[in-house]
Amino acid sequence: MKQLLDFLPLVIFFAVYKFFDIYIASGALIAATALQLVISYLLYKKLEKMHLITFVMVTVFGSLTLILHDDSFIKWKVTIVYALFAIALGVSQIMNKPLLKSMLGKELIVEDKIWARVTWYWVSFFVVCGLVNIYVAFSLSQETWVNFKVFGLTALTLINTVLTVVYLFKNMSEEDRKELK
Repeated sequence: MKQLLDFLPLVIFFAVYKFFDIYIASGALIAATALQLVISYLLYKKLEKMHLITFVMVTVFGSLTLILHDDSFIKWKVTIVYALFAIALGVSQIMNKPLLKSMLGKELIVEDKIWARVTWYWVSFFVVCGLVNIYVAFSLSQETWVNFKVFGLTALTLINTVLTVVYLFKNMSEEDRKELK
């Protein structure tokens, strides 16, 4: 259920874009992200920081898109969110308080050097995706960008998540791996 909830705003944005335009889709994205927060709170009695950050970014950049009737803002939102994630991960690693380890370290027990590699891998991933988003958003058609945002970035993120889990699993002790099964 939680994973479906994570994709709700993206699905609504895409569907509304296909039937209307980027501006109505941006408004729908704002509403869907707000709805995501409400549903998440009702179901889990808490709000995740990532959802809150995303909501603020969607609201700010979506509103600018609507008010100024300029789709550049909603396109930049993707890159800025990725940059914030990269910065948060990088700073947490530099401060020896890796976010990924704090989120997953209880279930996936690996050495700190492995968490560092995974963290820097994700920092690099977010930076590259942010840069590619800029290229696609401002060099190709709006429809190509929407498809890239919805399908390309989502697929890349899912693939990288699977690769990360496999890498972490391979670097776990045999005993810890057995406990997961």
